[in-house]
Amino acid sequence: YQRRVHGALFKYNYLQRSFSSYSKVVASAEEAVKDVTDGSTILFGGFGLVGIPEKLIEALRVQGTKDITAVSNNCGVEDWGLGILLNNRQIKRVVGSYVGENKEFERQYLEGELEVELLPQGTLFEKLRAAGAGIPAFYTPIGVGTVIETGGFPILLGKDGQTALITSKPRPKKVYNGRTYLLEESMQGDFGFVKAWKGDHYGNLVFRKTAQNSNPDAARAAKITIAEVEELVEPGQIDPNDVQLPGCYVDRIILGGEYEKRIEKLIFDKPSRVVGMKAGKSHDLKRMKIAQRASKFVQNGMKVNLGIGIPTHIPNFLDPSLQVFYHGENGVLGISGYPRPGQEDPDLINASKETISIIKGACFFSSSESFGIIRGKHLDCTFLGGMQVSKNGDLSNWLIPGKLVKGMGGAMDLVGAGIKVIGCMEHTAKNGSSKILAENTLPLTGKGVIDVLITELAVFEWRNNRQMTLTEVAKESSLEEIRSKTACEFMVDDNLKQF
Repeated sequence: YQRRVHGALFKYNYLQRSFSSYSKVVASAEEAVKDVTDGSTILFGGFGLVGIPEKLIEALRVQGTKDITAVSNNCGVEDWGLGILLNNRQIKRVVGSYVGENKEFERQYLEGELEVELLPQGTLFEKLRAAGAGIPAFYTPIGVGTVIETGGFPILLGKDGQTALITSKPRPKKVYNGRTYLLEESMQGDFGFVKAWKGDHYGNLVFRKTAQNSNPDAARAAKITIAEVEELVEPGQIDPNDVQLPGCYVDRIILGGEYEKRIEKLIFDKPSRVVGMKAGKSHDLKRMKIAQRASKFVQNGMKVNLGIGIPTHIPNFLDPSLQVFYHGENGVLGISGYPRPGQEDPDLINASKETISIIKGACFFSSSESFGIIRGKHLDCTFLGGMQVSKNGDLSNWLIPGKLVKGMGGAMDLVGAGIKVIGCMEHTAKNGSSKILAENTLPLTGKGVIDVLITELAVFEWRNNRQMTLTEVAKESSLEEIRSKTACEFMVDDNLKQF
């Protein structure tokens, strides 16, 4: 095509099919990772076992790359996902948020074989999002009053499991509008390994359901991003409106082929209203009572986040006529419950990594978007389990030093966001000692963050004056029993009720 402009002749060559000769497609996972060297920092997409780049992980195992710094929410399970590289001693440091049920991960850390830097889940993903957007650092309210602020968390333990050889650094802080914020630096990786449902030759990606999770964030923050996809299509076969990650973030793309897609926690809907609890066990009876009382705080139209453990059973006690929008930190709003047998989907889980179903009108989004919803106070409340709660409303629920390392996951983000926090836990530990104390002895998840605490014996509220006040007593209990099993003083409401 020729066009004369101001006397000059310009020639235009509109190429069509020849554009597709430009391609980011690589023949194999092995070819895609061949320049990943020892000591690399790799950002891995995925949440639990959902949306993990399993082909690239396997190629890295075969290649034998070692001394890796793996940045990921968690580290898979012992024989799948990043757990494969962990077992193969290819990972030197994990920067993550949740250890979860990976016993080998926990063992290597506690025995001084592995460096582990734990971060609040939302902070981790925001570090990636910021890096991808060219932002070197940002202020966040998450972690104030905890070891995140003060530093000193053992990143590497000695072989005795006690001595801290490397510790986390304290965060600079600043006050804005009367509220304290911590300065967090963004986090860039040498490589980003991500998994998508569909991609084209230019690297445009589409994700499927909760398999989106942290994949877009990992892709944006890496110097070199390698994507594996279930379906590879020609440019133009993905509607531009459907592209969730533009190809400019992707450097190489491979067709993954067949995927195993393991389900970490396959749970089905059951005829019983209480899933996973047995009415004959006193432990489960207590938990049922707590969940049932907690359900009374849920109102029609609420947007609610449910933590792991007792809170996951709250929906079983709700009036079916209520429309409640349940939020999952892994990137979903509109969870409806567990699927029926045969309807499970390996790409559809909640933050507890359990199979779920969704309501009509549900939506999916990235991990960083999910925590933006939390920090932006776009939820009405969150229900969280706990190990300890103090008289001041401090919460501990993620670590028993030297014994149990679960990680804070999204709990620090939820309690630090400023939304209503309702704690759900048993009143006493297995040995009979109180879990409600004058001061917590375990590392804090948040300081002065609990608004309501529900146990099988009592309901406590922290009102405007932040005084711990007993407002309800279980019918099976008494004020005397509650006083004897609570290791701190508390106020008693003038209108004390029963539940």
